[in-house]
Amino acid sequence: MRQQPIPHGANQRNWVAIFTLLVAVGVGTAPAAKDAPAGNASPALQSDPALQQYRALRRMHAKSEKFNHEGWMEAWTELDARGFRYEIVSERGSDTVRKKVLRALLEREKELVEKGQPERSDLTPDNYTFATETAGPGCRYILIKAKRKDVTLVDGRIVLSEDGREVLRVEGMLSKNPSFWTNSVNVTRHYARLDGVRVPIATESIAKVKLAGLSKLDVEYEYESINGRPVSTAARTVAANFGSSR
Repeated sequence: MRQQPIPHGANQRNWVAIFTLLVAVGVGTAPAAKDAPAGNASPALQSDPALQQYRALRRMHAKSEKFNHEGWMEAWTELDARGFRYEIVSERGSDTVRKKVLRALLEREKELVEKGQPERSDLTPDNYTFATETAGPGCRYILIKAKRKDVTLVDGRIVLSEDGREVLRVEGMLSKNPSFWTNSVNVTRHYARLDGVRVPIATESIAKVKLAGLSKLDVEYEYESINGRPVSTAARTVAANFGSSR
């Protein structure tokens, strides 16, 4: 199907809003164990080694359904003591989506790391209040409430494994809409423990934009190294199984 041209006027502002929100919700980090919620007994939020270094192939896909604009990008991403870096290895689809959403997302993450602000979205007492852990069918939950209106924070819940020892995902709505044109933004951030370190493994975002319908962003991570060590075959299998189950 042929893509529609980029709209003008009010619809152009909607389109810009889509870019803003997709970039905002795409930046997220692993829960920081050193700043686990005070007084929370959940083993899943305590005694974790911090994610200090990684190299990962990141697969990104963004789409605006109404305007039928869609773009894909794969990039090697690295984080270490020198900062965050990326190298784009393939891209296709809408030039606008690739430049103003996917590339912008990488640039935004680089900017946050350079400013020393990657922790602004962490699951810490500085960012969230935490309810008491409760049991659900096949898993456990901790309700979370953002302490400030911020496009990197969500009001929702942490979903834990049935034994309460692992963070499976964080899901909810952004505590602050990125734009007047945005009605709501739902975010799901998936995590997995690879070689003993909890890492983000995928992010899904769906936004409702006034006059522009739904816009979506999906990001997946395939790790090559974590904290200075090559990812083991077993850890790669864990990640691959997650991808095949989506």
